[in-house]
Amino acid sequence: MCATVYVLSTLGGYVLASALLLKCPSLLHRRKREAFRSRHISHRGGAGENLENTMTAFRHAVDLGTDMLELDCHLTRDKQVVVSHDSNLKRLTGVCTNISDLPYAELPSYLCKLDVSFQRECCCEGGEDKRFPLLQDVFQAFPTTPINVDIKVNDDALIRKVSELVTKFDREDLTVWGNASNQIVQKCYKENPRIPILFSLKRVLLLVGLFYTGLLPFVPLKEQFLEIPMPSIITKLKDPRRMSRSQRFITWLADTLLMRKALFDHLTARGIQVRATPVSGPAPSCEVTGCTTRRRNGAVDSRGTGTEQHHSCIGGGGDWHRYGSTGCVGRGALTRVPLRRCMCGC
Repeated sequence: MCATVYVLSTLGGYVLASALLLKCPSLLHRRKREAFRSRHISHRGGAGENLENTMTAFRHAVDLGTDMLELDCHLTRDKQVVVSHDSNLKRLTGVCTNISDLPYAELPSYLCKLDVSFQRECCCEGGEDKRFPLLQDVFQAFPTTPINVDIKVNDDALIRKVSELVTKFDREDLTVWGNASNQIVQKCYKENPRIPILFSLKRVLLLVGLFYTGLLPFVPLKEQFLEIPMPSIITKLKDPRRMSRSQRFITWLADTLLMRKALFDHLTARGIQVRATPVSGPAPSCEVTGCTTRRRNGAVDSRGTGTEQHHSCIGGGGDWHRYGSTGCVGRGALTRVPLRRCMCGC
């Protein structure tokens, strides 16, 4: 009997302490310093509106008021840090070769029209700018714009070069870097711990496990940015009608477990910024009419595919990836923003 009372009282104390610290993490953790707030992020510069990862795309996004640029990096044969999502140039240029096999001066130009890889049956037609920019060109052109750098390959030389460029352009407070690979993120942190890092996939899974066991409020976190795709984003890449029942269930379960307001609010209270990739269709709080979107209840992302993709606000910590480059919208605002049409005719 005494043992049962002891176990129940201990468990009750743990639950109460966990709930209190989940709501008030400042009682145990010092809030991380936020050098900037990014509520609108242009993925690859707004890949649905301009050719991805080009200077034209980045300028367009910045001119329209984006809070952060997201880009990807690789290393050329002559050790230049080039901005590109793919390591192989087949999709982007039509030439089947790796970036690492060519010097920067010999990289082929972008194709005139590119498929939008995160949207079914959609493509984007570019203008005159078909050049792969160097990371240093982007840093130089946008000295005050926060930039999210995705280190695409596990290459010590690439990580070292990016760190040197960030330091050279005095951007340690304006840059966040990382990758889904935990090994790459650990190398980034070891190379330069002053640059904020993203949660890797492994750390996201650990984060969710800690949240549901009540241990999260007691665990220190070195990451400063949580960037996650909503599991339901798979409906953008695959026709839901062709998904099996088990696939739909797994998607629903992952979405239910991961998209938790309490989790995002807790992280935000600790100074960790949360950014989520939106679902494929408008949420009930949004209204889409042709190529004009009315947006409500917080910042919204778009992939720039004519009609934007939305999700309702996920709490005070919810910031949103923008995959197009439409104008900024503040929390609670209601506005109409004209969008450019993409080649899919939406």
